[in-house]
Amino acid sequence: MITVQEVNTKQELKKFVKFPFKLYNDSPYWVASLTNDEMETLDKTKNPVFKNATANYYLAYKDGKIAGRIAVIINRLEIEEIGKKKVRFGWLDMIDDIEVTNALLEKVYEAGRKHNLEYAEGPVGFSNMEKAGILTKGFEELNTMITWYHFPYYAEHLAKLGFEKQATWVEYRLSIPPTIKEKVAKFSSIVKQRYELEVIEFKNKKEILPYVNTMFELLNKTYNSLQTFVPIQQYQIDYYKEKYFGFIQPDYITCIKDKKGTLIAFSIVMPSFSKALKKANGSLFPFGWYHLWQAQRKNDRAAFYLIGIDPEYQGKGVTAIIFEEMQYLFNSKGIDKVETNPELIENTAVQLLWKDYEPVQHKERSTFRKEL
Repeated sequence: MITVQEVNTKQELKKFVKFPFKLYNDSPYWVASLTNDEMETLDKTKNPVFKNATANYYLAYKDGKIAGRIAVIINRLEIEEIGKKKVRFGWLDMIDDIEVTNALLEKVYEAGRKHNLEYAEGPVGFSNMEKAGILTKGFEELNTMITWYHFPYYAEHLAKLGFEKQATWVEYRLSIPPTIKEKVAKFSSIVKQRYELEVIEFKNKKEILPYVNTMFELLNKTYNSLQTFVPIQQYQIDYYKEKYFGFIQPDYITCIKDKKGTLIAFSIVMPSFSKALKKANGSLFPFGWYHLWQAQRKNDRAAFYLIGIDPEYQGKGVTAIIFEEMQYLFNSKGIDKVETNPELIENTAVQLLWKDYEPVQHKERSTFRKEL
C-alpha cells in the first residue's frame, strides 16, 4: 500500500529532511547535509529564492512507513524570462521500489500539467546554484558538500519510467605535484605582463566582501551559454553570501584585476569537508563543529568550487595565474589531492584546465527529463 502526502508542517518537513539518514544509514559514502541548513533552504519564509519560485514537498509511505520524498518546483524566472517550460523536481530519495518512485513522480506530472508546462527535469534545486543530478558513476566515493549521493537504482528507476538523460556533469580528482610546474609559472608571468594583470592579496574576510557581487556577475558572464543557465539574482547572492561566507578562507580565494582595478577572474577553493561532514552526521553539536574546524585547519584534500573568468579574457591564459596561486597554496598546506566541482560534460574548455594535474574522472551525474 503506497500513499503520497504533502508536507504541511515544520514537523513533517523535519521528517522530509531526515529521511535520507535512515535510507543511507549503512552507506560509508553518503555525506549528510547539515540538518538546520536543509531546513532553512526548504523554508519558504527564509529562503529568498521563493520570490521567483514555488515548491511543494511530498513524502511517500509504504505500509505506514516513510519510503521516499520529493520536492516539486516551479521556477518562474526560468519559465517566464528564459522560456524553459519545465517543472523541476529535487530532493528525490526513495527505497528500491519503482512503484514508490512512480508515485512520487506523479506529483511532478500533476504540477507540470497544471501550469501548462512541457516537460519535467530533475533532480535539481531551486536554481542552478544548487545541487543537481543523479549519481551515475562514483558510487564508492564520498559526495562533497555541494552534491547529492545516490544508490545505483535511482537512475535505473527513472530510465524504466521513461526518462532520458538531459544534462550530464563530470567530476575529476587531480594530483598536485610537490613543486610548481615551470611552464605554469613562466606562462603566468607572461600573461600578467602582457595584459597588465595583478593578483589581489586578501588579509582577512572583510577585504573579500567588496568583490563578492562582482564574482557572481562574472559567474553569470562565464556560464550564460550553458544549457542549465539561469541568471543569479541579487537576493540570491545576498543569501549565499550569508550562508557560505563562514566556510570561506581568504588564502583559498584567488582574484585577478586589470590595470583599472576591475575584477576579471576569480577562483574559490575550500578544504574538503566531506570527511568532516560525514563525522558530523547532519549536526554541528555536540562535536560536528569541531570536525569542520579541524578540516579547515589541517587537511590534505581540497575542493575546487567556483571559477569565473570575464569572456574578454577567456582563452588568454588567465587560468595559469590562478593555478600558480593555487599551487603555492596547496604546497604550503600539504594538499596533494583536489576534487573539482561538477562540470557540464560539454564544457570542454574547463576540463582542459586540469590536463597537467593527472586528472581522473571519478564521478558522473545527470539530470533526467520526461515530456509531459
